[in-house]
Amino acid sequence: MAKKVFIASDHAGFSLKQVLVQHLQEKGHDVVDLGPEEAVSCDYPDSAFKVTDKVLSGDGSFGILICGTGIGMSMAANRVKGIRAALATCEFHARACREHNNANILCLGERVTGKGVAMDLADIFLETEFLGGRHLRRIELFNTK
Repeated sequence: MAKKVFIASDHAGFSLKQVLVQHLQEKGHDVVDLGPEEAVSCDYPDSAFKVTDKVLSGDGSFGILICGTGIGMSMAANRVKGIRAALATCEFHARACREHNNANILCLGERVTGKGVAMDLADIFLETEFLGGRHLRRIELFNTK
């Protein structure tokens, strides 16, 4: 099923973002590229917050954030209440973060993840459904601190 996907990067994730935008559009997803428009130095938290704002808009959309390692993007995005951003480096991460954690943003690192792997991770992330049940109770605990 096609999804609405907001995607952004910093300069270190720009090339991989371009690849993923094209790949996801070809798969039929509604992809909104929130920048940057070129590979110039920029601050990853600004890009992360553009995506978190859109994902929290309540339309059931997802986000993808890309920087050099994916670590900075995941740290910035997870500062926002209601965001569950997950750094994925393998298929198991991409599947488990959706099934168990109901992640709404996938974070990737261009310097550590090949293009083919990144496309596979994005596909798995967007195709995998949250299992609910005991996992929902645990996610609800996120808001107690």
